[in-house]
Amino acid sequence: MTNSEPSTPPRRGVLVTGASRGVGAEVARVFASVCGDRVAVHYRSSRAEAEAVAAGLEGDGHTVVQGDLADAQQVERLVGEAAAALGRIDVLVNNAALFAEDPSMQGRRLDLSVEHSSYEDWVQGWRRTTDVNLLGTANVTYLVARHMMEVDPAHDLPRGRIVTVGSRGAYRGEPQVPAYGASKAGVHAMTQSLAVALAPHGIACVGIAPGFIATDMGAAVLDGPQGDAVRAQSPFGRVATPQEVAAAVMTLAEPGAEWASGAIVDFNGASYLH
Repeated sequence: MTNSEPSTPPRRGVLVTGASRGVGAEVARVFASVCGDRVAVHYRSSRAEAEAVAAGLEGDGHTVVQGDLADAQQVERLVGEAAAALGRIDVLVNNAALFAEDPSMQGRRLDLSVEHSSYEDWVQGWRRTTDVNLLGTANVTYLVARHMMEVDPAHDLPRGRIVTVGSRGAYRGEPQVPAYGASKAGVHAMTQSLAVALAPHGIACVGIAPGFIATDMGAAVLDGPQGDAVRAQSPFGRVATPQEVAAAVMTLAEPGAEWASGAIVDFNGASYLH
């Protein structure tokens, strides 16, 4: 009789969009540290931050890719670069999104409501938000799904896992930035449609809909006069941490999580039930 050591699971290639900060950076870290995977850290303009995230990941084989998701050609390039660097993309995490882009406010809390925005701002806000959050996410997903279908995975790995970060706002509404809520509702519908379309190919698609998250971009709200009200939305009296969201994303991308495909997982601390 011979003793055999258990084989080491193959290291997956993971593309995380919007991974230079916040939830995306934590997602990259958890796949690298807990799963031992190789990660492509995507960014749009924060190169130094993205490179710092990649440099801090455990293990080797990580890479950084740049691209504006609103530009279809840049999306094609960044997915190609990620696939070439990783060898194969086994997991896609669609995390990149705009809430309300305003450089002076770090992309957050810009009021694009009917009451307070000009028609010009309204049109530009809707176009930019949907170009990134919905169309950009759809284009990344298309290209990665085709790659998963065409390139065989390593032995014992499923053909593909796609986890898309949606939002509680798709259900509860976003009165200040309705374009954001609408774009996330579209992302949820896309996820469920593709779950059906891609299942015969062995690719599982699942969404997660977080509520408010304690990122650096949300600190101004949480530390301001509205902070207590935001925390009180949950009976736990707090908001989610990026680490909690990242751990949930990791779980939904596991090989054994196939039966979650098609679900949009509420992740809001019971702050909104439907």
